[in-house]
Amino acid sequence: MTPAALTDLPLWPPLNLTRDPLVPLDAGERRRFAGPVTRVRLPTDATAWLVTRHADVRQLLRHPGFSADLTRPGFPLLRRLAPGALGDRRGGFIRMDGAEHARLRRMLTAEFMIKNVRRIEPLIRQTVDRTLDDLRDAGPPADLVTTFALPLPSMVICHLLGVPYADHDFFQERSRTLIDRDAPPERVRRHVQELRDYLQRLVEAKVAAGDRTDDLLSRLARDRVDTGELAVDELVGMAVLLLIAGHETTANMIGLSTLLLLRHPARYAALRDDPGNADALVEELLRYLTIVRTGLPRLATEDVEIGGRLIRAGEGVIAVLSTANRDPAVFDRPEEFDPYRAAQQQLAFGFGVHQCIGQPLARAELRIALVELARRFPRLRVTATAGRLPTRDSSVVYGLGALPVTW
Repeated sequence: MTPAALTDLPLWPPLNLTRDPLVPLDAGERRRFAGPVTRVRLPTDATAWLVTRHADVRQLLRHPGFSADLTRPGFPLLRRLAPGALGDRRGGFIRMDGAEHARLRRMLTAEFMIKNVRRIEPLIRQTVDRTLDDLRDAGPPADLVTTFALPLPSMVICHLLGVPYADHDFFQERSRTLIDRDAPPERVRRHVQELRDYLQRLVEAKVAAGDRTDDLLSRLARDRVDTGELAVDELVGMAVLLLIAGHETTANMIGLSTLLLLRHPARYAALRDDPGNADALVEELLRYLTIVRTGLPRLATEDVEIGGRLIRAGEGVIAVLSTANRDPAVFDRPEEFDPYRAAQQQLAFGFGVHQCIGQPLARAELRIALVELARRFPRLRVTATAGRLPTRDSSVVYGLGALPVTW
């Protein structure tokens, strides 16, 4: 494709996703990317197909003819990477295909089953109470992101994995570099390695000590590494993935969800007065906000027709979850936030074999956090207008940089 023809294509992701942090794409941007399957230009000057409809996104994400392996030539990367920036990929099953992906994922499936998450709900409640106590004791005003939305899932995932929460500043800084599309390539490479080195030391200490502690990394060390089913560096890769995904996604959902509910005081009050509807509310929040706004990239490994368009082997594709979750063919009045909507078909966690393995934990944390926040802080309000709220536009996981509140 000539340089002139390339610049005629709309850039994905847009430089400014939206003026409103609660709206994934404004009306103007939606018109630019109109169509079930649209050719777009990426920041790397490569091209890809953008898939936007609910049915087409589901077809793409469950089809074996699309790869999640970003090391394949032609994979639609959203940023340029320095040589070796990804480091050792072993264990990072989210970017693997087929049997390699299935082998590692199966080792974690039981850990995140709904029944096991219900077993740890008392831990989540204790952690919520602790963080809300800290928020109350510090007094207003406060930044809800740094005092509640981020500490809560960080504490929970550290406890589950067996990672010292005292090191949270270290791994949070590196986590955010890894999911920041604008981070300098050399910093990405360095922070990947520093995070792996940190977790390598932690895992090796657990393996050497025959640690009997009942945390996830210790159990995997005993049950999988000691038996030869899992290599130490594979466990390190799994730990990197779980640590990043376990706090970044939920933290951003808590912040955005709180902003949305405080814009609708009656909805916020109803969460306190009718907590029995919290499960339905969480599904609608996931649908409406969809924090993985840049979409899920894939590479076609064979010719596949999606949405009436033939996508050829070697071409990049991006499944846009946010537009799929506002598809009028599936959701009535999709631009409206309706906490009583049946939104179970939402695709915020993806779909198919790579669907988020930790979604039961994320749902539980979000539900408990929002119900308790509404119960204990009924007069909570935001002290900044939407246009003045810092947003993480360059992050793969969208969210607020801060949420100033008082009560």
